[in-house]
This record gives sequence, structure tokens and C-alpha cells, in this order.
Amino acid sequence: MRFGSLVLVCVAMLASAVVPASATMRISEDRGGQIGQYLQNYATLRSSGERVVVDGNCLSACTLLLGVIPRDRICATSRARFGFHAAWMPDDNGRPVTSPLGTEALWNIYPTSVRRWINRHGGLTRHMIFMQGTDLHGVVASCDGVRTYQVRAEHRYRDVEHRRPMHVARSYRARSVMRHTHYHRTARYSGAYSASDRR
Repeated sequence: MRFGSLVLVCVAMLASAVVPASATMRISEDRGGQIGQYLQNYATLRSSGERVVVDGNCLSACTLLLGVIPRDRICATSRARFGFHAAWMPDDNGRPVTSPLGTEALWNIYPTSVRRWINRHGGLTRHMIFMQGTDLHGVVASCDGVRTYQVRAEHRYRDVEHRRPMHVARSYRARSVMRHTHYHRTARYSGAYSASDRR
């Protein structure tokens, strides 16, 4: 399937997605792979309603999550590192050559903040460039900020419970847990090498 058609299919999947209760997915060592496969995986992840915690390397096609998953459902720890480069395909002899069409597909999916950062660092080329640390400010939320919000919310509900009759507090607590607590699970995409992205 051509990249352009694949992108259109994934956009249609995203538009029709129904978001159920959310869990959490953790990415700690993802070195990328085929662009098409990642777009399909991320479309499924988006429709699941899961949050994403980036806690290590998210390289190559893995970085597409920045353009597919809503920004308010992604956070990065201090160990997070995103790696960007031009897409490539093997030639008739199996040697990697840059794919202008694949690179354009990557570029069109990245949000404006990511494109600006890439442009400031030389654009998408054969050589990987890394976004980490303070470069993430304004692009990806810090997981520390997310945890602070959750802790404050828990404290607020405890304070309310102390001021309510016991039977009312229990009912309020149940509604609060349903509304603000996520079921956490750990998962990662396959980091197997693929011929659609250069590492």
C-alpha cells in the first residue's frame, strides 16, 4: 500500500474511533520499524483511550505517536528521548536509500511544534537527531506534572470525604475513582528492525 493511501486510511480510522475507559501504555525502548505498521498500531491505541508514558528511547517510526495520539494523553519522564530521521527503503540490492515519499508522510503527521524543532536542528536527514530534556518543553508534557495533578485530586477527594457523612462519602468516593483513576499496565511495541525506517 502506498504511503499516501495508508495515511488516509489511518486518518479515517482515527476520525471514527470511539474512546472507552483508559489505561496506560509505557514505551521504554522502541527503536522503530515500518511506518505503515506504526500508523495502524497508533490508530488502535488512540481509539482505546489509553494514555502513553514515554520512559526511554522512542526512535524513528515510534515518534509518529506525537502526531497521532492526542497531546493530553502523552507524557514523558526524565529518561524520555525521541529520535528523528528521514524514512528509507531498500534498493534493488538491498541497500538503504532515502525515501522522499516516506519522509513526506512522516513530516505531514508530525505536529507543528515537532516540525519547528526538527527544522531548527537541520531537518529530516539520514542522521538521527534527538529531542530530550528541556527540548521537550512545549512538545510533550512532563509525567511529573501529571502525577502532581493526580495526587492533588486524591487529596481533594479525601478532604471532601472527611466533611461528608459516611454513606455519602462512600458514594462520592466510588464516583471519584471511576472518574479519575486509570488502570495501569505496562506494554511496549516491538523494536524489531524493519526496512521502512533507518536507525
